[in-house]
Amino acid sequence: MPAIKAVYEQRGSQPHKLIQAVEFEPAQPGAGEVLGELLAAAINPSDLLTLTGDYGVLPDLPAVGGNEGVGKVVALGSDVKGLETGQTVLLPIGCGTWCSHLVLTARDLIPLPGQADPLQLAMLTINPPTAALLLSEIVTLGEGDWVIQNAANSAVGGYLVQLAKSRNIKTVNVVRRESAVEAVKQAGGDVVVVDGPDLAKRVAEATGKARIRLGIDAVGGEATERLAACLAGGGTLANYGMMSGEPCQISAGQLIFRGITLTGFWLASWFRQATPEQQKALFGDLIGKIAAGQLKAPVAGTYPLSRVADALEAAAQGERNGKILLVP
Repeated sequence: MPAIKAVYEQRGSQPHKLIQAVEFEPAQPGAGEVLGELLAAAINPSDLLTLTGDYGVLPDLPAVGGNEGVGKVVALGSDVKGLETGQTVLLPIGCGTWCSHLVLTARDLIPLPGQADPLQLAMLTINPPTAALLLSEIVTLGEGDWVIQNAANSAVGGYLVQLAKSRNIKTVNVVRRESAVEAVKQAGGDVVVVDGPDLAKRVAEATGKARIRLGIDAVGGEATERLAACLAGGGTLANYGMMSGEPCQISAGQLIFRGITLTGFWLASWFRQATPEQQKALFGDLIGKIAAGQLKAPVAGTYPLSRVADALEAAAQGERNGKILLVP
């Protein structure tokens, strides 16, 4: 099979029409490098925003798509220690993972359990740590505390439900359509409700007027105000996305009279500030949970790299239960 990479030379509103699968000849690894072969790579909302030009950081063009994935080592350069051929590794974030073969710096690779499902490991780098850090870095939560999130049927939302349950934290999960309710309940959501103008009233009834100190917003727009209204006075609302395409809207009354704090979270910023030990501890915990089958996400479909345009079109569709993944 020829080596393939997914390349785009311009950005625009229809990413699937801009990206191409092209054949290439992989380079040989040099000193301190390995040649990796892709096992699976995820397509995330941030990937689509990068292709449209709407993400916070954009690579120079032309570029290879993909920010996360998992591969196996197929060749070692000189002076490589601690890795061996056939070993499963986590690909470095932002390295252009939609590529069948990659030359990588050995010290940037995280060895992974070979027995774990590569499709689940391919979704490790972005969404699970985002969910974990949203639960730990914004507000100090203890057993029995409540957290509310919207986009609860998203990848981050699903991981957050599972991680919260493992810590005995209760979740209120807001979705935008009735058809998404059952899947979030099956994943372990304590309360699942459809968003709407009377959200705060329905959440209070469902939780027995529980004091909710943390809200997690991935939607923006008017949904931000509705989440804020569900929080206890002095609560904190963390925004990490803009699925609505609109800026966060929150009233002066929430900020002034109820003391609600609105803050943002971006995983890349955490990585820049975290120590290697903190990153190792975070990923060690998540890898262990994924390998043990205690943390997982649904997969809506897999596409070969040669059909990357079809995969992007599928990933852009709404009402999809699970992630779209690229495989060799």
